[in-house]
Amino acid sequence: MTETPESRVLALGLSIPDYADPPYGGRYGTVKPFHRVGDLLLLSGLTPEDRAGNRLHPGRFGDDLTVEQGYEAARLTAVNALGLIRLAVGSLDQVAAIGRNLCFLRTTDDFEDLHLVSAGVSELFIDVFGREAGIAGRASIGVSSLSRRNCFELWTELELKPGA
Repeated sequence: MTETPESRVLALGLSIPDYADPPYGGRYGTVKPFHRVGDLLLLSGLTPEDRAGNRLHPGRFGDDLTVEQGYEAARLTAVNALGLIRLAVGSLDQVAAIGRNLCFLRTTDDFEDLHLVSAGVSELFIDVFGREAGIAGRASIGVSSLSRRNCFELWTELELKPGA
């Protein structure tokens, strides 16, 4: 049997959130969860929160958060992105490739290990989609503030299989 992203999710024991109920965006006002143009899917910003709004490691890198906590928060944020992909197209098996990940981290001015935190996103996507489809371009940007003191926010762009 050929491995698929959906079968890898089961094997990894990931719990992917359902963004249909309640709808995406509640705490953040009017926001579109995703935008699709042909086979291109653009995901709106995601943070390391569960559906009830409980935040994982709120704070700031270089101040009160470690790289390890950030990696964990980035990985949870990537799992949340999987939920938005399912909302948009029904199945992770419809993903052809992750194109790029734009990672925002709440940091002090002197924090330099942004890439080590953002690796949590990259490695989760490789775990789920495989090396060929899961490796993406990535930018990690340090910012002074994110909504609700979240430490991390992710914007992802991906390619869908034709006809998905």
